[in-house]
Amino acid sequence: MKPAQRITMFQRLQAATPHPTTELLYHNPFQLLVAVILSAQATDKSVNLATAPLFKTIQTPADLLALGLERFESAIRTIGLYRTKARHILATARMLEEQHGGQVPRERNALEALPGVGRKTANVVLNTAFGEPTIAVDTHIFRVANRTGLATGKTPLEVETKLLKVVPPPFRKDAHHWLILHGRYVCRARRPLCDQCLLRDLCDTPANHV
Repeated sequence: MKPAQRITMFQRLQAATPHPTTELLYHNPFQLLVAVILSAQATDKSVNLATAPLFKTIQTPADLLALGLERFESAIRTIGLYRTKARHILATARMLEEQHGGQVPRERNALEALPGVGRKTANVVLNTAFGEPTIAVDTHIFRVANRTGLATGKTPLEVETKLLKVVPPPFRKDAHHWLILHGRYVCRARRPLCDQCLLRDLCDTPANHV
């Protein structure tokens, strides 16, 4: 994809969704961190159903530690891998209390040192909670970047590295959300809606080859 096409691509995405954001529901960085960890191999909808009642009382790491593992597991039991996720999140809450004054750190290395937090989760938190121009490459972004020719690569890290180079700076902060939404609702893994795609004329992949 040529530079001029990339600009056109993001201009169209911006016009369609001027103020994109995550579909996970949260009220502060800690709740976002919890929700993102829970969303691994789960849908945002399923996470929101579990966290909506939970987040009414769980605002801080201290709140979650007071709730305890057993009750936390019960609250998120509808989410896949909930036991493993619960242990990681409780351990993360403890580290936040002991090492960061109960606050979610804004530094990548500190985030990735937390249990259950990898590069993708750190990128989501940095971007969504703190406005950093990071791009978390999930399955949707990986697919869209490769299909369109925006940033081709064989691994999420390779695609992320290329995206940070080729996405025009004015669009970099919101690129993460635009690409996820486009992959989730239009450029789907199965039966992509090419006839409804506002990027169709820019895409490297002919519709009949998707």
